[in-house]
Amino acid sequence: MDTSYGALCSDFYVNQKIALKLDLPTGRETVLDMFDRVRRQLPHMDRFRRYNGELALESTERDAQYDWVSLRKTSIRSGSVNPDSLEDAYVLHRLLLEVAPYYLSISPLDVQYIELVFGFDLGASGNRNDIVLDALLADSPLAALVDHDHECTLDAQPFIGFSLDDACQVQAFVEVKTRTRAEEITAGRWGEDPISVYLTVRRNGPLRSLDEMSSLFGSLAGHIERLSEDRVIPHVVVPLHESISLGG
Repeated sequence: MDTSYGALCSDFYVNQKIALKLDLPTGRETVLDMFDRVRRQLPHMDRFRRYNGELALESTERDAQYDWVSLRKTSIRSGSVNPDSLEDAYVLHRLLLEVAPYYLSISPLDVQYIELVFGFDLGASGNRNDIVLDALLADSPLAALVDHDHECTLDAQPFIGFSLDDACQVQAFVEVKTRTRAEEITAGRWGEDPISVYLTVRRNGPLRSLDEMSSLFGSLAGHIERLSEDRVIPHVVVPLHESISLGG
């Protein structure tokens, strides 16, 4: 895992989504040809799987590291879990932006958006909603809505979005997911789901050309790395990590 993130979370992953307006082709030859092209460049990705409404090419998981590609009805998704470096994770995403338009007949007009996601999973026990409320919203007007002496926090999952350009074409989103269920609270038994922090940078379509599709990645990567280092890690991930370390 990238050393700058490994000390702060149990899992770190870099995902990409190419969202389209029209359905992708599902022909046997078309899909297998593209997956074979990916495998030739990334030989560790050699497991072809079919799920409900999804075709996937995956690598074998080793030391909690693996890569995957998924074709769904109107999207191409890919991910790299616990990569050794960001550049290692980017190889797969760049490759798909380069080859997918030609194998899957994607037009620039067809692109709804392209997004890059940094995901941080933090293992935590207890009411994960309380951890988020205390770490991120303590002493705020929102936190004052809950009477901690008599009430349990059922949901505390902040989500915020903002524009990175004047036209609102490039957007960023920060979301925290707790996954604490009411059944856990009433039973006093806590599941093993982590607190997840998602930082998403999205470029809305349509695009001018297919060349823009592959060149766009550098811009998205620059935005997401800056936002991660300057804002999300110090103001979201670190406070959550510290609160979990102190027992919530």
